[in-house]
Amino acid sequence: MTQAVVLLAFVTAERLGELWLARRNTMALLASGAREVAPGHYPLIVALHTVWLAGLWVFGRSGAFDPGWLTIFLGLQVLRFWTLMTLGRRWTTRIIVLPGAKLVTEGPYRFTTHPNYLVVVGEIAVLPLCLGLPWYALAFSAANAAVLSIRIRAENASLHATRDAAGV
Repeated sequence: MTQAVVLLAFVTAERLGELWLARRNTMALLASGAREVAPGHYPLIVALHTVWLAGLWVFGRSGAFDPGWLTIFLGLQVLRFWTLMTLGRRWTTRIIVLPGAKLVTEGPYRFTTHPNYLVVVGEIAVLPLCLGLPWYALAFSAANAAVLSIRIRAENASLHATRDAAGV
């Protein structure tokens, strides 16, 4: 098994685990009275990430392997884990608003409003670079920027509405 295959297997398992966790958290939040905001763009996010990962398996599994980029990728995983642990049961892949819940301002949220998106932007670029695919990193970074511009606008609008409703 090549280093690239081990890395891609790790990322695939991580993503599948995150989907399971996100679904569990989403169902629990919705059962607690939360509501989903702007679900229309969600299929775009799923499609982008699915095609990105599948393409990495096709184009990157036997290519070059760069340990420098791998180090950056592993640093992004630390930030991802920190973000997930900070949000706990509130972490999901969808925009879910729980009325009356305070916004999270701890952990990486002390420094930025959207730490998970920083991780995603980094991963979309860095993982292909680990595998010697700069053209792939560029193409999917551009596609991700387009999708995230929709996503972040929708999430920011829901955050502002939540703050306004709480009188913050």
